[in-house]
Order: sequence, then structure tokens, then C-alpha cells
Amino acid sequence: GGGPPAIDLVLGATAGCLACFLTNPLEVVKTRLQLQGELQPPGTYPRPYRGVLRAAVAVCRADGLRGLQKGLAAGLLYQGLMNGVRFYCYSHAEDAGWTGYPGGTVAAGAVAGAVGAIVGSPAYLVKTHLQAQTLSAIAVGHQHNHESISSAFRSIYQQHGVVGLWRGVTGAVPRVAVGSAVQLATFASAKDWVCERQWFRKGSWAAVLAGGMVSGVAVAVTMTPFDVISTRLYNQPVDADGTGKLYRGFLDCILQISSKEGLLGLYKGIGAVYLRLGPHTVLSLFFWDKLRNM
Repeated sequence: GGGPPAIDLVLGATAGCLACFLTNPLEVVKTRLQLQGELQPPGTYPRPYRGVLRAAVAVCRADGLRGLQKGLAAGLLYQGLMNGVRFYCYSHAEDAGWTGYPGGTVAAGAVAGAVGAIVGSPAYLVKTHLQAQTLSAIAVGHQHNHESISSAFRSIYQQHGVVGLWRGVTGAVPRVAVGSAVQLATFASAKDWVCERQWFRKGSWAAVLAGGMVSGVAVAVTMTPFDVISTRLYNQPVDADGTGKLYRGFLDCILQISSKEGLLGLYKGIGAVYLRLGPHTVLSLFFWDKLRNM
């Protein structure tokens, strides 16, 4: 435990935003890689994005260096809302003693992540739309053509109402619940493990970073399929009544990707996922841990 849950809400939001600012370029690349070749068999579609580095170069050529920070405002809003609520709920679970039971850390992390995902879902929806937008020559996925974060929120609300702002949340909840459970559980365990073996001093920044690095690997492996599904559900075009034109929901998205793109389609962009999640996990947990101690 650290400070009161209300303090963790502020510190969690701050830590998430600081990490987001540094890792948003990888989020843009990850989104493009996950949308590339949507519902097409491998080898049958053009690939403007080939690997993380070449994808980043392609983004810069098409949209300039600023293109790597597309959707930053929506990303900061999402991280602030999601991580603030997530760490707030997790702190409550710590204070109640739930994390002391077997599997308590995993359960608390999953529930905290699910609540955070629901609260932050509209911001993630807009972030995905903005990060997918680019020149037609290298466009992947549906292009929503929003002019700004405010016009995106306004357009979605005018067309589909409040419910439309939470479109895709069925993919976000399992994505963040799994990621949060694995992240918080492995971070705490790894940090304690390296300290028990006296590799690093307890409470040192090195122990925090070691815990975050191990956590980042675990999160990337378990979370990537959910991340791909979430990106597809958020970005798909919809009918006038808000029904998705490509996927009917979470399970339908899994089945369609698996049958048309193969099982590896669920791991599209895993390199970008780790390169983004690894540093993001390290930075967000490092900032959170150190801000708590302060």
C-alpha cells in the first residue's frame, strides 16, 4: 500500500500521461500494423508498413514527424481516465486487504482494469480513429476523417448518441482487464523477487525498473490478441444505427480474424506492442511507484 486511493487516482493518471507522451509514436505504428491486411489472407494485400522501424519511417514520410504523435491529446485523455481509475480501484483493493489473498493481486488488477477501460473507452475510440488516418496511398483500415479530437467526439455523438461513444467497449474490457491483471501481478512479484535475491536494494529505482521490464514482456504476450481485436472493433465502419459493418462483436471478431488471416493475425504488430507496452509499463509503474513514495 501507498497513499490514500484518492492520491493514487491523481498519481496514476499523472504516471499514465507521462508514459503516454513518450510512447505515443509506437502506439501510432502499432495501430497501423494491426489494421494492415484486415480480413485478407496473408500475402494477398499490399504492405505499406513492414516492421516497426520501416512503419515509423512510412508514417513520417506521409504525415511528417508530427504524424508520430497523432491522437496524442486523445491518448493523454484516455491514459488519464483509465489509469487514474485503475490505480484508484487497485489502491482500494490493497487497503481492503484483498491483494493479500492467493490470486488477489490478479483479481484486483483485472477488476480495476475493467472499470478503467469502461471509463476511458470513448477516448480510446477517438484515439484509434485519429491514429489510423493518413494519406490514401498508405491508408489501412477504415478512414473516419476527423479534423480534431473535439470534432471526432462531436461527430460520433451527433451520429450515434451517447451509446456510440462506447462502441467497441466489449473489446476494451477484456483487453485492459487481462493486461492490468498481468501487469500489476507480475510487477509486484518481479520487484519482490529481485529484492529477495539481493540483486537490487528494496525500494531502489533499479528494482522498480526490473519489475516493470518483466511485466512488459508478460503483458505483451497475453494482451496482443485482445489489443488487435480492440483496435479492429473501435476502427470498423458502422451503419446508421451504429451496428458494425465488419464485426458483430468480440467473438465474431476473433472468429473472422482467425479464419481469414490465420491465428497469427491475432498477433499482428506484436513487436510494436512490446516496444510500446514494455517502455509504457516501465515508465507508468516507475512514475506511479516513485510518486507514491514522494
